[in-house]
This record gives sequence, C-alpha cells and structure tokens, in this order.
Amino acid sequence: MTNYRRLTIAGGTYFFTLVTHQRRPWLCCDIARSTLRAAITHVRLTYPFVIEAMVLLPNHLHCIWTLPTGDSDYATRWRLIKAYVTKQAATKLKLDAQLSQSRQQRREGNLWQRRFWEHWIRDQQDFIRHCDYIHYNPVRHGLCRSPGEWKYSSFHRLVVQGIYPPDWGKDGEPETPTGIWDC
Repeated sequence: MTNYRRLTIAGGTYFFTLVTHQRRPWLCCDIARSTLRAAITHVRLTYPFVIEAMVLLPNHLHCIWTLPTGDSDYATRWRLIKAYVTKQAATKLKLDAQLSQSRQQRREGNLWQRRFWEHWIRDQQDFIRHCDYIHYNPVRHGLCRSPGEWKYSSFHRLVVQGIYPPDWGKDGEPETPTGIWDC
C-alpha cells in the first residue's frame, strides 16, 4: 500500500469530499441527515471547526471547513464523525452491502468509503471557486435545475447572508473551477 501523506496547515481552510461505501444513496434520508448533524455537533464540542459551505447529496458530500488557529487535525474530526454516524445509524439504515474481508478485519461498517479527499484552500479565489463548486454540484448531478432548489445545502444560508443572489446558477453552470475532483 502506498504511504499516503496529507497536507496539514494549522488554522487552515479545507475542501473535503466524503463518499458512501459502494456509492449507496443513503445520505439524504432523514435518519442520515439528523445523525450526521448530531455527529458534527458532538465532535465540534471537543474539536471545534467552522463549516463555511456544505452540500449533502445521496451518495457523497462536499464541504469547506476552517480549523482553529494552531490546529490542523481534520483527520480526527472526520474519523469521529464517521464513527458516530456508523454507530448511531447503521442498523437503522438497514443497508445491504457486502463487506470485504479487509473491511471485516478492520471492523469497518458499510456506510462510508475508507478514505476522504481533501484540498487546502490557498486563497480567496480558491475559496470562492470551491464554494461555487459545492453549491452547483446538485445541478451537475441532475438532482435539481438550480442550486436554490436543492434543500440539503448551505446555499440557502449564504443567500440570506447576501453572499449569493437567490437566482445564482439558475441560467446555467457558472465557470467550473479547475483542479477539483468531480464526484
């Protein structure tokens, strides 16, 4: 196995993608959403972070987090969030997915892919491009016609804050950022 090393910048802002195991579409159901919200709230008590933007799709999520000054440990946060969701919701979701011998030996469940993808946000332009990518992603996947129609997104909060106009992305896809892994 490759020795994978992640970039960690204390107090950094990061874009993340997490994918469900075998891309099963369970993330937008009521049980999953409420459990994920509870997991994030629980983890933030011990390991604070700010969610700048987020979108929840049936089989993956994208988000941008900013960590506190002097802290770069996003991996622990994700491990705890994923473990909480698995422990609290796995039996309720009743997903039928075969677990490989490797997953069984590691005592992994059938909710999440083992790893996640991260990108350190380098500057304001990078931040804006990734926010746009997050909020347009449901349209790109054919789940709605415009970002405002997708209810599992921080887009609505950012409209209220005056960052996005309510009709943003309604007339077609904004310029696509480069260097983003397209789920």
